[in-house]
Parts: sequence; structure tokens; C-alpha cells
Amino acid sequence: MGRTRTRAAAGIVLDAGALIALDRGDKRMIALLQRALARGRVFRVPAGVVGQAWRDGRVQVTLARFLRSDEVEIVPLDEQLARSCGELCRATNSSDVIDASVVILARERREPIVTSDPKDLRRLDPAAQIIPV
Repeated sequence: MGRTRTRAAAGIVLDAGALIALDRGDKRMIALLQRALARGRVFRVPAGVVGQAWRDGRVQVTLARFLRSDEVEIVPLDEQLARSCGELCRATNSSDVIDASVVILARERREPIVTSDPKDLRRLDPAAQIIPV
């Protein structure tokens, strides 16, 4: 499915809601992605987010194509990130490690997050730059 890449280019972090919106053909999400591409941005997707959105590659053709594209970096949940997620969950009284991975990735790279659930992500980081879909 997706590839793991390392990119220095400015990016945008996507959560499961963003991937689901893309998969459903949401015009606002597609326009947002097109504008970001025109500005030379890349998209970062934590691996756990892929697991939340992925159901059946035979019907998720758009999502599969997007995840394979050169502009997408799938970021693995390695031990260091997993520990940081656990610490953030403890500090915010949360149990959603995948949301925590989205927030930590965006925080580390100083990148905005595209999400359908801004309330949960703001609970993890009130200062996060959120782009709602």
C-alpha cells in the first residue's frame, strides 16, 4: 500500500477524517489538496491513521491512489513516537494514541492538521493549527 518517505518539504498532516473525506469524494477536501499541491506541499499521514481509514482497497481506489503518490509520506509509529503519544495521552487524560500521533507529528514539524474532529485534537494541543473538513 503506502510508502514510508522522509521529506523536508513543508507539509500538512492528515487525520482519518481527512482521508475518509477524500475517499468519499468530498469537493472541499479535494480542493484543499489541490491548493496544497500547487504550493508544493506534501502530505504526512501517521500509519495508524491509515489503519483507521482503510477498509477495502478494491473500493477505496481514490484513497489507495492518494496513499501511493509521491506527495504522501506515511509516518510509522516507531517506539519513540509511541512513547511520546503515551505521554501526551497521560498529560491530557486521553486514550487516543492515533490522535496523539497526529498532534505530535504536526507539532514536531510545525505543520497544520486537516481533520474532521477539531475538538478532540484541540484537547490534545490547544495551539495546534487546525484546518477543519
